[in-house]
Amino acid sequence: ISGLIGFGMIFGGHKILRGRNLALTAAYSGLLAQYKDYRKKVIEKLGEEIGALLKGGDVIAYSGGLGAGKTTITRGVSTGLGLGDEVTSPTFSLVNEYVGNSLTLYHFDMYRITSPDDLETTGFYDYMDGESVLAIEWSENIESELPKSAIRIEIARLDENTREITIDGDERFADIGD
Repeated sequence: ISGLIGFGMIFGGHKILRGRNLALTAAYSGLLAQYKDYRKKVIEKLGEEIGALLKGGDVIAYSGGLGAGKTTITRGVSTGLGLGDEVTSPTFSLVNEYVGNSLTLYHFDMYRITSPDDLETTGFYDYMDGESVLAIEWSENIESELPKSAIRIEIARLDENTREITIDGDERFADIGD
């Protein structure tokens, strides 16, 4: 991520970048990337890089506790998609819609969804049209309904000021964080 001083090296099929308050590990087959940071702007910038790589039909499946930064990273994703940064948590609405010229981002909160019947009432399946991007908070609550191709992003709150972000996606994400 630009603005951070670090170094990089390649060994054993993994790319490792390190900088102050940031660590990234990317395995090129079935990409797994890990970041550690606490600054919202850095997390938003990571989301922006992710958003720039997305296409219609992509599903982002977030997991992480309350206050971990799921909405923060989605704000960056929206910016990367060219939709702006006016993203709010869908906690009470269940889904927020951000419409652009070429793509729409649907941002879901599945915190209170506990069964397939609950999921059906959200209209979730109607949004899986292949033309939009879905960003789903609390995706672990609907794991069985997610496509196998979902981009999984786990945000772990290590302490009050530090987050570890793990991205499991495809080859598009091999250079993320450079």
